[in-house]
Amino acid sequence: MKLALYRYELPFTHPLTFHGRVETVRQGLLVNLDGGWGEIAPLPGFSRETLAEAQEQALLCLKALARGETITATLPSVQFGLDCARRSWPTLKAPLPDPYPLIQGAPQDLLKNWKVVLHNAPTNKAKLKVARYPMRDELALIRLLLDRNPNLKLILDANQGWNREEAWTFCLHLDPARIEYLEDPCADFDDIRFVANRTGMPVALDELLAQGKPWEPIPQLRALVLKPTLLGSLCHCEALVAKARELHLKVIVSSCFESGLGLAQLAQLGAEWDPQQAPGLGTRRFLARDLMGKEGAPEMSQLDTVWQHG
Repeated sequence: MKLALYRYELPFTHPLTFHGRVETVRQGLLVNLDGGWGEIAPLPGFSRETLAEAQEQALLCLKALARGETITATLPSVQFGLDCARRSWPTLKAPLPDPYPLIQGAPQDLLKNWKVVLHNAPTNKAKLKVARYPMRDELALIRLLLDRNPNLKLILDANQGWNREEAWTFCLHLDPARIEYLEDPCADFDDIRFVANRTGMPVALDELLAQGKPWEPIPQLRALVLKPTLLGSLCHCEALVAKARELHLKVIVSSCFESGLGLAQLAQLGAEWDPQQAPGLGTRRFLARDLMGKEGAPEMSQLDTVWQHG
């Protein structure tokens, strides 16, 4: 059995902030199991494990495999990467809808460049990060984008950035009919339910799922946003997919700034789990370069070998 673990580092096009942490590069691992690839890339500020911890556990698992033993990974990013490397990927019957663009940055800068922002939303859907800047500035940007494109619907992602009162105030200034859904406005599901019930704002759950917090269906719940890098094993992800189907909720597969390898695998999972929904994979444009070569495999010259066997 041929086994290998590689490390990569990709620069961002500009510094990005994740839960208060400023990052200039994306670092991660690629694992290869007898020719099958997977990506292990915990996201700083979101994943519970660090890259060093993920690398240590991945090495333990690979060395156990080399000895003919099995060690079950416990860290989500390691579970996901190993599962992808072991998976037999089916042939897709039809292409997935194009990913919608991710709008991220200071509202004042985006207000000046709104034509460029809208040009990147040809499907009349775009995702905007909120709860990061003064509320009045974010609301001004939303109003401008919606006014300039009457057919545009926005997905808003607050990353649990508000308390109940802040989220309620924000939603009162918006027309729920122009919002596809608001992801994780608060860190507690009771607060999300309170805001949704009183404003009619459609909502989706994302980080709350990865954190394993309790939730239940409410009339305003529209989608489950699945980030496998944070959720872990494909078995766990597929259980959430089954729950979403039972409740007639959309399943949106979303990225954590993975490389082209991880993004391609996430796109395929999205096509399998809910082929009618465009995935949330608009993070590719924030990476200054990619790892993938013309043959659809990682370019080895961009990888540093951590360990290999066989």
